[in-house]
Amino acid sequence: MEGRKSHPLLSGGNLKEKPKYMHGFSSSQIQSLAAVCEALIPSLPTNGVNQISDDNALYSYYTSSASQTPFPNETAELMVKRGIPKAVLVVSLVLKFLSTRIGTLLMCGSTCLDWKWPFIHKFSELSINKRESILQKWSRGTLVLPLRTVFFMLKVTCFYTFFSLTDEKSQNPAWEAIGYHVEKVEISGQPEKERPLEKGVIETEKENELTLRESLVQKGLKVTENPKDHSTLNIECDVVIVGSGCGGGVAAAVLAKAGLKVVVLEKGHYFTAEDYSGLEGPSMNEMYASGGIFSTLDGKFILLAGSTVGGGSAVNWSASIRTPDHVLQEWSAEKKISMFGGDEYQSAMDEVWGRIGVTENCVEEGFQNQVVRKGCENLGLKVEGVARNSTENHYCGSCGYGCRKGEKKGTDSTWLVDAVNDGAVILTGCKAEKFLLVKDKNLEHRKRCKGVIATVESESESESTRMKLHIEAKASVAACGALFTPPLLVSSGLKNKNIGKNLHLQPVLFAWGYFPESGSQLKGKNFEGGIITSMNKVITGEPNFRTIVQTAGFGPASYAVFLPWVAGKDMKDRMSKYSRTALLFTLVRDVGSGEVREEGRVSYKLNKFDEENLKAGLRQCLRIMIAAGAAEVGTFQNNGQRLECEGVGGEDVEKFLEKVMAAGGPSSGGQYWNTYASAHQMSSCRMGADERDGAVDGNGESWEGKGLFVCDGSVLPTAVGVNPMITIESTAYCISKRIADYLDKEKQT
Repeated sequence: MEGRKSHPLLSGGNLKEKPKYMHGFSSSQIQSLAAVCEALIPSLPTNGVNQISDDNALYSYYTSSASQTPFPNETAELMVKRGIPKAVLVVSLVLKFLSTRIGTLLMCGSTCLDWKWPFIHKFSELSINKRESILQKWSRGTLVLPLRTVFFMLKVTCFYTFFSLTDEKSQNPAWEAIGYHVEKVEISGQPEKERPLEKGVIETEKENELTLRESLVQKGLKVTENPKDHSTLNIECDVVIVGSGCGGGVAAAVLAKAGLKVVVLEKGHYFTAEDYSGLEGPSMNEMYASGGIFSTLDGKFILLAGSTVGGGSAVNWSASIRTPDHVLQEWSAEKKISMFGGDEYQSAMDEVWGRIGVTENCVEEGFQNQVVRKGCENLGLKVEGVARNSTENHYCGSCGYGCRKGEKKGTDSTWLVDAVNDGAVILTGCKAEKFLLVKDKNLEHRKRCKGVIATVESESESESTRMKLHIEAKASVAACGALFTPPLLVSSGLKNKNIGKNLHLQPVLFAWGYFPESGSQLKGKNFEGGIITSMNKVITGEPNFRTIVQTAGFGPASYAVFLPWVAGKDMKDRMSKYSRTALLFTLVRDVGSGEVREEGRVSYKLNKFDEENLKAGLRQCLRIMIAAGAAEVGTFQNNGQRLECEGVGGEDVEKFLEKVMAAGGPSSGGQYWNTYASAHQMSSCRMGADERDGAVDGNGESWEGKGLFVCDGSVLPTAVGVNPMITIESTAYCISKRIADYLDKEKQT
């Protein structure tokens, strides 16, 4: 917060060359990479452009280049750290080729030829115009798709690095020119003397073998050293929960309140409102899975999933929407899951609604939501307010990086606080490896789950420690989210065919609209105000909606990642308009599904029906922004599809919209492609009436492991079609009550 020092992990100061990098690229590869970065984000002449020459920030922005230090090395570092290994290998090989003359000829064709010695030029020796032309061919080419994948990876990591790195004053050189700044947050009252979870949290990354054991005992746990392995601690509790997000946080509170000793394992760090910096780069790196650069295997989707205490509830955009009635009807009647059909679930939603402080009014809407409201009203479309788990006057556009005002009520400030007040213990920096499943003579067709094996690692100036924890529990709960629960169950030896299958992503496509500040009635910037406070349900002729339109809360680096690149100057011009560019998205309740059985390896196939709904939603986004008075609108398709709105009539608009489609991803064979996003992953361990239909039963319990439960978005029978926080927390509430009943019965028998 303003006047407070943010957590070191969330602070800036990385805009300088490091003494050593771990990416493993050679100097010649980095030279080729720098040449690529320069073509993507070039230094441009400003002669004769008075608006630029007279503005120091704009002048600096247009004359800067991504080839300047430390951007090439930081781009390589990010790519190796976050990219899919096979794709990184291809990029590495291409950069090797580009560092030689013959290799450049193979990769780039006749563009590198010259009549003068040496006749063939390396990529870095080519003029910037020729390099730009080569990258354009790679982006649009359909014959050699691996080169398109290489282009995509280079573009994503280069853009993200260029717009997210900050100096020691937490400033990025481009931000002033594009109209961006980290919002100032005023201090309200005195800082908390004690962090909300202090009495129950153990940050294992700060512990060594001796202090970790002492801390566990102080929290009321029975701890012994494993006689066979001195680096393993045995811990006893009633319930162990892996994950602290919407599912795990609720489960911890309900079960601790029932008088059970609960241990929560969280691989991420614990941050509070005072720790948050609002800086996109370090916040994404520390609070999102794979630093927010987590893609499906084909690169079509970028997946956003929380990875911190509070999980997705700590970094989501606050939208609080009850499970639609038609979805509950489908789950209870068609899927035969009774939990969703009666008063139990409705009461759970009421409990959740109250505990996380949901409010249904918004005192002041930000720029982007004003666009949605005005556009819908001008078109005669119904616009609905979106409830939020924050105060009515919450005006914060950076909640995706943790709410610095402390007004958003994620599980880290609600359910988990309840849990530690009732004796629960939270271990951060702790990664579960597998559940312990053992044979039980009293169980004929299944094993009994006895707990979990986890690892913790800590590092100080003097030593590094790696310890194994053997946590014995009467009930074990997987609540890692739909992307990480299935791999954990698979690594534990579970065989049910539904584990990791049926993954729904609620696919998202984006559209943009530029609203010049002069003469506009819509005030503010796209990063100010509540992120989602209004939405439109797209009517497509079906009895129930499947597609919605909402607004996105992207910082400049994330926005640039999705931005189509057609040329260096076009990119800089487009980014210079960032702060007054509204970003709308369409989201579908998908029928198509994917698979995740190994950590970090996600596949997904978009259904034709979903493509049509996405297309309808994308066109709706554009209509709304045109009706709201946009000067220019466009999609994020790779060819830079856009429409200048001034003086354009309805017939021209419809002609433009007819060309708007839900194109494939970068590895598709089509000439045009998009980058999709997903922040709502679910159903990869879905509930089922029997083991043929689901990975778990109607109580969330594994068919194969007695005492092993799943309690997160992965149990939802299908996609829900709206922001799923309320649905996941309500489902977790019901499952947790049933776990408590199960343990009570086990105790009696």
